[in-house]
Amino acid sequence: MKHILLSLIVLVFTNCADKPSTESEQITAYYKGYINSDYEQIKKVLSDSLTTVFGDYITTYSHQSYYEQFKWDSIFKPVYKLDALKYEEGQFIATVSIRSLKLEFLKNTPMTCRYQFQFIAGKISRIEELDCNSVDWNVWQNEVDTLVNWIKINHPEMDGFIHDLSMQGAIDYLKAIELYKNREVD
Repeated sequence: MKHILLSLIVLVFTNCADKPSTESEQITAYYKGYINSDYEQIKKVLSDSLTTVFGDYITTYSHQSYYEQFKWDSIFKPVYKLDALKYEEGQFIATVSIRSLKLEFLKNTPMTCRYQFQFIAGKISRIEELDCNSVDWNVWQNEVDTLVNWIKINHPEMDGFIHDLSMQGAIDYLKAIELYKNREVD
């Protein structure tokens, strides 16, 4: 009888451990991966491909290409905070605030945005930015343009850093920010 009872307990716990996470748990785990700088945690909740939509920019990633994006982002030392997670009209909407060295330079930190998540087979397959009402896009664009133009004139060897989404591109972006901040003002 002891063996049967023990077997039943093991069976119940095994089945509970294999139960897929709910979609809200997947989203929470996704952001915990960013908070902990743990790409493996993020990868576990992603579908085989992930599509992101940020305005007119639609990008589809494999696990490897999303890891490259993760590495690029990590250079700016981001701090992610999942402020709210709601289920609205059949979709999960996450409100997230982000701080980073890049956003600080662009005078838009923290940046708070809302994202809609979609799933395939219980895994995150699409993340669409709905709005970033806290962002002043005019200030953002002005800071980017000022930095890019200053680099083009004063450090032409670094021209193009803004379009390089590799880890080295992010390192160059930070270097450009530092050069600009430390420039001698006439």
